[in-house]
Amino acid sequence: MQNIKKILVPMDGSKNSMRGLDEAIYLARQCHAIITGLYVIPLSKPVADSQISHLEKYLLNNASKFMSKAKTRAAQNGILFDSVIIHGDEGPKIISYANDKSFDIIVIGSRGMGSMKEIFLGSTSNYVLHKSKIPVLIVK
Repeated sequence: MQNIKKILVPMDGSKNSMRGLDEAIYLARQCHAIITGLYVIPLSKPVADSQISHLEKYLLNNASKFMSKAKTRAAQNGILFDSVIIHGDEGPKIISYANDKSFDIIVIGSRGMGSMKEIFLGSTSNYVLHKSKIPVLIVK
């Protein structure tokens, strides 16, 4: 547990992703690690600012507000928190980001916003668990 220095916490604005953050904060305190919160907006990135739709603005605004709350929560516990907001398909984006930035562990809530989608496609946490090359902690 001592070699955990970089923790990735995928977030989606749900209570469950906040529980994942709380667990990551606990882990970060034990290991003196930093946390990166990764919010994936499930849309493809607009080519230019002029192409940002109302939905896009709404989702981006929600993501920013949620990440700000997460950062405050981490700071109250003395933990450094970087927030990253990207666009695309959640599962693959989480995996590629984790690999590109060489995180030590991914801490993810067991259920996010997509509960109806989960029934048919399997959840993002399930995808991450099976595709990740680094350890994954799923928080219920």
